Parts: sequence; structure tokens; C-alpha cells
Amino acid sequence: MHMPNFAVLIAPSEEMKTGGNPFAPDMFDYRSSDTFNYFSRLNPERRVLIDRLQEAITRLSNEAALEKIFGITGKPLKDARDAMLGIYSAPLMSALGRYSPGVMYASMDFPGLPTGAQRRLLENGVVFSGLFGLLRPDDLIPIYRLAMNAIVPGVGVVSEYWRPHISGILNEAIKGRFVWDLLPETHRMAWDDAHAYAKRVHVEFLVNGAQGLEPVQGDKESLRGQLVNFIMRETAAGIGSFLNWEHPAGYRYDETRSTYDEATRTATIALVKQ
Repeated sequence: MHMPNFAVLIAPSEEMKTGGNPFAPDMFDYRSSDTFNYFSRLNPERRVLIDRLQEAITRLSNEAALEKIFGITGKPLKDARDAMLGIYSAPLMSALGRYSPGVMYASMDFPGLPTGAQRRLLENGVVFSGLFGLLRPDDLIPIYRLAMNAIVPGVGVVSEYWRPHISGILNEAIKGRFVWDLLPETHRMAWDDAHAYAKRVHVEFLVNGAQGLEPVQGDKESLRGQLVNFIMRETAAGIGSFLNWEHPAGYRYDETRSTYDEATRTATIALVKQ
């Protein structure tokens, strides 16, 4: 069966579903298969980052210091602390299931996709994770908390830590492919882009504002999720799919406001609110 030659780069969700399968394979102890741990080559670097985080949590009794690492306070901070200390023995579930409460992931409506479209998302989606570097949507992960712009003692800024480790792997994985880059800039900072793809596409959602058309400020996660749903349903390995499509939120392709840079093979597609 011919597989679509595209990839979709997305961020994780800060909101995560709790629980999981306590008897799932240990994601750090696979012997012969990459099943449910597609980027297992990153396991040593994942361990280093987790170990530094656990050391910091154990050492830093000052709650304010932990707030700086995790960017949260109160009970969410306690939950994050507990999750990170118990991560090696925590129950696992697929990344897609783990992130399902997030707005973008809910808007993808994975359960409502046809079987073929579901398979395309699982096989062609790449998630940039602060704790795990790169994930596929069906990789099994524990609940965790770590933003890509967090600063971890002994490691530094998380995106800078991951850049030398994930860039080569990602550039190899997307070589010659059509890439939908739906990453926030925070996550894109973790990637040294070698322009190995056939074409890369950013999507910009524009609305009428006080100064004319301007990038939408709210609801971007929902808009991205609905876009991923469309890409998977239509096997959209090119921008031609956009020409007559109307986004469920009322956005349509605007050729006059879309651009293409030949040197980097990168297009910016403008979807304008009608």
C-alpha cells in the first residue's frame, strides 16, 4: 500500500489525561522493537533530562524555585512534582490519548476520523515534547510536565538541550517529504532545520482587526486541530487541497497573502476569515 509522503509537526498539550496501563511495556527498556517508542534512540537523552529534573525537585525545597521550572503554582505544581518523581514506574498510554483533553487534540477528533485517516495521523504525526524530544502519536508515555522553554538546573533551556539531539533524527525522518509545520515558535526553537524536505508549509490564520487583516490571537489551538483533521481525511500532501476548502471556522485560502521562499522551500499559507 502506498503511504502518503507527508509529515505533520505538532506540539503536545499541557492538559493531560491521568491514568494509563500499569502493565504497558517500559518505554525506557525496549530490547528489539520501536513499537510504541518510535524515537527510542532518544532514550539516553530522555533519561539525563529526567534525572536532572528529579535531582532538582529533590534538592529544591523552595516552592518558588520549582515554580520557575514548571511555570505553575499550587496543586498543579504538586501534581507535576509527584509525576516527575514517579515517572519511571508510572502507567502509560498513547501520546494521543494522554494529550486528548487539550484543545488542539480534542479538535482533531481522532475517534471521528475514518480508519485510514486515523492511521495516517499515527504514522505521519510528529510531536515535539519538552520531556521526550520527539514522539509519534501512538508512542506510550506517562503523565508529565515540562515546557519546551523551561529552564532545568544542570541542563539549561529545554529547547536548547534537545536541539542537537533531535535535529538530525527529524531531518532524516522528513527528508523528501511534504511537511505541515504547525509548531509554535517555542517548539520550533528545538530544531535546526536543514531544509531536507521537499516543501514545508506554515499556516497562518488571519482575521479583520483594527489595522486590517492580522493574525488571529485566540483559538489557534482549535483551528490547528481542525486543520489536522482535514489533512488526515484528505491525505493532503500538497497545498492544492486548500484551494476550494473552507475551514469549519469559516477560513478560506487567500493566494494573494500566501508566500513561498524558494531558498528554504518554505511556504506560508494564509487562511482568511470570510
